Amino acid sequence: MTDVVSRRRCRVGLAGFGTVGRSASRLLQEASREVELVGILNRQAAARRVDWIDPSVTWTESIDELLALDLDVFVELIGGRQPAEQWIRSAIDRGVSVVTANKQIIAHEGPSLLAAAAARGCQLRFEASVAGGVPVIRAIESGLASDSLTQVAGILNGTCNYILTRMEREGATFDAALKEAQALGFAEANPAQDIDGPDAAAKLAILAMVAFGIQAPPAAIESRSIANVTPLDFLYAHKLQCTVRQIARASVNGTPGSLTAAVGPALVPLTSPLARVSGSENLVTVTGRSGGETSFGGRGAGGDPTAVAVVSDVLSIARGARPPSTGPYRQVSAVSSAFAAPYYVRLTVADRPGIIAALAAVFAAHDINIDAILQEPGFEAERRPFIVSLDTAPPEVVAAALAELATLDFHLVPPLALPILTGAHGNM
Repeated sequence: MTDVVSRRRCRVGLAGFGTVGRSASRLLQEASREVELVGILNRQAAARRVDWIDPSVTWTESIDELLALDLDVFVELIGGRQPAEQWIRSAIDRGVSVVTANKQIIAHEGPSLLAAAAARGCQLRFEASVAGGVPVIRAIESGLASDSLTQVAGILNGTCNYILTRMEREGATFDAALKEAQALGFAEANPAQDIDGPDAAAKLAILAMVAFGIQAPPAAIESRSIANVTPLDFLYAHKLQCTVRQIARASVNGTPGSLTAAVGPALVPLTSPLARVSGSENLVTVTGRSGGETSFGGRGAGGDPTAVAVVSDVLSIARGARPPSTGPYRQVSAVSSAFAAPYYVRLTVADRPGIIAALAAVFAAHDINIDAILQEPGFEAERRPFIVSLDTAPPEVVAAALAELATLDFHLVPPLALPILTGAHGNM
């Protein structure tokens, strides 16, 4: 008869009892054969108590009290840089493994925290920091470990994708789609981190760290807002067999420590998997020299998908799984955004003779070739929108041409320029 040695359940303390924290708590209790939720840290802890949490769980407002509960794993779900980073470091200093969904901390301090955890013989896992419940980090670290990765790209912000797909399908204005996203809890009261790109830039920095071993400051990644996209842009994009999505992309070209990365709205072909990502879903495509393109998609926002990633990390630690060896990381302070691409340029003008000739002269002066001009009928001459599509050009050259165009007196709103991803898969 074989003796069965029972192993102590993994003792878990959780900080943050918001949307994700509540979902994670439920999942942890459902996994009670392997893990034991022993403490919850939250502001006004006494008022946040719920009857579905085991009464043996300690509720506290003190990180010291939580960490004193003989934890095996500390789960950080409060968000923000501080005090979350301090709490994570305190747990690691005690030899307690950490699971976090905090993209800002991992994007800025991931390598140093990973090194600290390795030195203390514990783990730092952060699957939930990118793409919610989509296990892309684990796939890159383990499933694609033997490949030499050259690019990561995709839709990393569910809020932006929800807004853009509502604009595309319902003809909603940006403001109306944003208010709807806020009402549904997809967007914050101040949505700048989402719509202006910093959220996706932080996630892209994490993917670059995992895929390429490069640490880049998220602020160094050029980010452009989706706020200037209108329903009219979807009309014209469809004329070009495209749609509009917020795309995050990072690539390496073989030069040690170099990184090209950018976040912003772009036209993607309707045949691309990126065009079919709807609502708050995410999609990440990873390209390797040997394995080619591999895509990972699913729900990228919301408490339940994120909690699944969090608790899956906890269970990996509880089951004795060790993360792959990582680092050292090459640090870069400057990030190029020089993805050459064809461009879509939407202009809104008070129409008069000579406008097309003036545009052509500016583009020619910057050695940019016009591919086509599209103008939908039915607009009044006093406010007439039309688009110019451009052949492939470097973004800095297009920006210089647009700056010169902006000085011309027929514009009613500033021109909007969006790169066009080419090919069936939406490659730039």
